Amino acid sequence: MAAAALGLLSACGQSPHSTAAGAITAGPGQRQVAGMPGASAPGHTASAASGVASPMPSMSMPMSSPKTGAVDAPVTGDAVAIKNFAFSPTTLKVRAGTTVTWTNQDADAHTVSSAASGGPLHSPALATHATYSHRFTEPGTYVYLCTIHPFMTAKVEVTR
Repeated sequence: MAAAALGLLSACGQSPHSTAAGAITAGPGQRQVAGMPGASAPGHTASAASGVASPMPSMSMPMSSPKTGAVDAPVTGDAVAIKNFAFSPTTLKVRAGTTVTWTNQDADAHTVSSAASGGPLHSPALATHATYSHRFTEPGTYVYLCTIHPFMTAKVEVTR
């Protein structure tokens, strides 16, 4: 029982045994594998942009944290870019009758979906370079998000 508890503590980085600060050590019957925090085995990759080892080399993540609570000035136009896990611009102002086109510039798939139930925006998952268009005919504010990454939100403000 004590050996199992020690293994759990070691795996959680809370072992009373001295190790390097922040290091994770394998417990009894466990081994560290390349790609795990604290491992330094052949094939362990590092991100070229940050120089930090990637714990999951096959998974892409945003290089910077998404903007939260930031208020961007509304932009006029008819295009929205999806890049760096964000919609740009976050607020688009258009006149009724305008067709807006979203283009996914990320390596990961994204959607353009109305935040409100029954809203008009319902894109499929958009692969890299895929587009989705919608013609706004009624004035109003249309809040949308990516259903795959719900922290990605934006809106289209439609005027007469």
